[in-house]
Amino acid sequence: MDHLLRDPRIAFTLMIQDAIVVPLKRFDLAKSRLRQGGITQVTEMVEELAIGVLQNCAPRHVVVLSESDEISAFATFHGVEVRRSRVSGLNEAVQSAYEALGERFERLIVVHGDLRNPKGLGQFQPGSGLTIVTDHHGTGTNVLVVSTGLGFQFAYGRNSVGRHQHEAERLGIPCAVITDSPWRFDIDVPDDLKKSPGNT
Repeated sequence: MDHLLRDPRIAFTLMIQDAIVVPLKRFDLAKSRLRQGGITQVTEMVEELAIGVLQNCAPRHVVVLSESDEISAFATFHGVEVRRSRVSGLNEAVQSAYEALGERFERLIVVHGDLRNPKGLGQFQPGSGLTIVTDHHGTGTNVLVVSTGLGFQFAYGRNSVGRHQHEAERLGIPCAVITDSPWRFDIDVPDDLKKSPGNT
């Protein structure tokens, strides 16, 4: 299989079966814990992180989940598809997108927009079933890959890794958990700014 992925024509064929889904909150409202912790220029930082994620998703198709006119305009400016979310909460927004996009894509790769080192997202070739890339604590889900049409139920929040593993067990699909990816470094609290994204 590896030798097939070296052929750009075949790799592209595989990639168009996927879509990367990036949920984004309004930049001026995002990361309240950073703001409460005295971090300045949070709005600019969050926008810069989101730009980095979108740029590193190429050549895959990207869908931004937007809850505002501002984010919709941002996504359009950067040349990606916008899906306007009319529901509240991350789980509800991703669940709705999963059900709707299943008619167009065989697999979704849900990526948080605050990864410090998003390099390689567009070339990621996960295995079958469910793939979870954890945060640096090993409990949060920074990247989640799942086939559409399975009835998968998203469970972001506290200990989402464990809950997503249980969902894979419920559905009877294999589950791979990756704990050492550079994508494990996201930014939620001031201490996250001190973590090294590493080179693994």
